[in-house]
Amino acid sequence: MRIVLLGAPGSGKGTQAALLVQHLGLPHISTGELLRSAVAAGSALGMRAKAVIDRGELVSNEIMLGLIEERLSQDDVSDGFILDGYPRNISQAEALETLLNRLDQPVDEALQIDVDVEMVAMRIAKRAAKEGRSDDSENTVRHRMKIYAEQTAPVVDYYAQKGLLSRVLGEGTIEEVFQRIKGVLQIRSDS
Repeated sequence: MRIVLLGAPGSGKGTQAALLVQHLGLPHISTGELLRSAVAAGSALGMRAKAVIDRGELVSNEIMLGLIEERLSQDDVSDGFILDGYPRNISQAEALETLLNRLDQPVDEALQIDVDVEMVAMRIAKRAAKEGRSDDSENTVRHRMKIYAEQTAPVVDYYAQKGLLSRVLGEGTIEEVFQRIKGVLQIRSDS
């Protein structure tokens, strides 16, 4: 099963992805981790990404898609994967679809974790306090949510139009949310 995990910053994507990895036995592909690993390894794409990051710019879609393609060429993803952190906009969703179709690994499920904006702000503030993260101020969180609403939220509609989207309420305990996700995935695999 090939799953694209969607949701606003602080919606619990990373937490739920880790549980899905254990439950389904699929590798978790985090674009943030791919980027950090490529830079640390000094790969050709990693060096290109580092140059962009060092200039304070966002890594291009081309570089991110290249990193994803490299990761998808590894043997452990032959039975599927959980993709987290990508796509973040419509052009990335279209480029990802083209890549996955070329690799004969189309998305089976796009899973949106829905949470209230105020709940996200509280979650991220709690995480910031616990982990000492200065990048999680209330202003930063609100800015990320604005960018999400403008750029990433339309990706949800993109997958809905393709009949691949399921939505799960991301409120409640971690286990309650996970049970909802498992229920959605079971229904999808039975149909």
